[in-house]
Amino acid sequence: MATTESEPRTTSAVDRMFRLRERGTSVRTEVLAGVSMFLASAYVVVVVPGMLAGAGVPHAAATTAVIVTVVLATLFMGFYANLPFVLAPGLGGVALVAVTLIQHDHVPYDVAMGMVLWSGVAFLLLTLLGVRQLVSRIIPDCVRLAIGPAIGLYIALLGFRSAGLIEFGPKGMKLGELTAAPGLLTVAGLCLVTALASRKVPGTLLITMVALTIVAIPLGVAELPDSWFELPGGLGATAFHVDVLGALKPEYLPYLFALFAAEFFSATGVVMAVAERIGLTDDQGNVPDIKKPFLVDSVSIIGGAAVGGPSVTTYLESAAGSDSGGRTGLTSVVTGSLFALLLLFTPVATMIPAAATAPVLIFIGLSMLAGLRKIDMTDPTDAVPAAVVVACTLFWGNFGTGIAAGLTLYVLIKSLAGRFRELHPGLWVMLPFLVYFFYNSVH
Repeated sequence: MATTESEPRTTSAVDRMFRLRERGTSVRTEVLAGVSMFLASAYVVVVVPGMLAGAGVPHAAATTAVIVTVVLATLFMGFYANLPFVLAPGLGGVALVAVTLIQHDHVPYDVAMGMVLWSGVAFLLLTLLGVRQLVSRIIPDCVRLAIGPAIGLYIALLGFRSAGLIEFGPKGMKLGELTAAPGLLTVAGLCLVTALASRKVPGTLLITMVALTIVAIPLGVAELPDSWFELPGGLGATAFHVDVLGALKPEYLPYLFALFAAEFFSATGVVMAVAERIGLTDDQGNVPDIKKPFLVDSVSIIGGAAVGGPSVTTYLESAAGSDSGGRTGLTSVVTGSLFALLLLFTPVATMIPAAATAPVLIFIGLSMLAGLRKIDMTDPTDAVPAAVVVACTLFWGNFGTGIAAGLTLYVLIKSLAGRFRELHPGLWVMLPFLVYFFYNSVH
């Protein structure tokens, strides 16, 4: 009898906290949506630590740091913003930190994490001051729209490289061992993930990685762990390794800008798209209380840098939750709780080989090329800078250089074309830093 009487009070408390009836949903629907969102985004627990491990971060510590970051950020979004979003380290930002900064430019890990932290501080200040439109006006649309595809090709390149499909030698890039087991698994995985995605199968990326790992074990590409369950690894190798002052050197400004721009526009795009999908936008397409999800994003970037999970952002996989009926933050709470359970299963995550994660990286990267179709290719003063952002990022393996080259070229081309009115004054302020960064990157 006591249990029966407590159920309405419990349901009512949850209803009041997450406004379930107001948004036309139920606890059951939100739980199922949370499970769907978890399955769609669980691949980050494997892919992101693998990328960080390639930069010298201990794999166990990186895995724990990523999971802790996802849990805290997603729960924060659920309880504070009451929105069905999952947050995790963005692959573009992780690639910039782990590959470009640490491996390519030999920037110390703590300095790289300091840049991530400062990008979050900039995001937070713009959110609190309500000047989000300022950044949108400074960055030309053609360059902004090229950021996603540039990151995408960069991520796809990492996937091809980790699978051994391409190799880098003294004479540059060449074809790798296509007939080796990792290469064959990657090609098969790319076909599988594309086919599943075309059928809109829930948890496509996770299913692909699990299937490839199972096949990889008898091929000798993966090994079963000694123990399936294990207490979480310590965060000593990642937590609070942040050089706040070292990240403020002038030559790092374009990197700060690149991190901030990628996080800022990614968060804006995902929040607007998912909010519209679940019917939370007004007649003008605006999201009420949009400051809340932006505040969660910016604070999570700062907190993630402190813990060791770089470049946290709202994931597009949040759409899996909304498509399953998720309308409130309860979906996020369920997703965050499921990620917390993964802390006990880190050996399972660490056994998944690069051949299983490479197809996911390639698929995600190539899918980001869709942004190119929004660029006005009939106007060469827009098309050429956008193409340069993508090409320089890919050819030089440096996202910061791509951004600097594209913005510098945009200013020069528009000036020579006599279209000064299209140049925001902020670009002239940034130009000396961009040129300085570009010069040091290519010498």
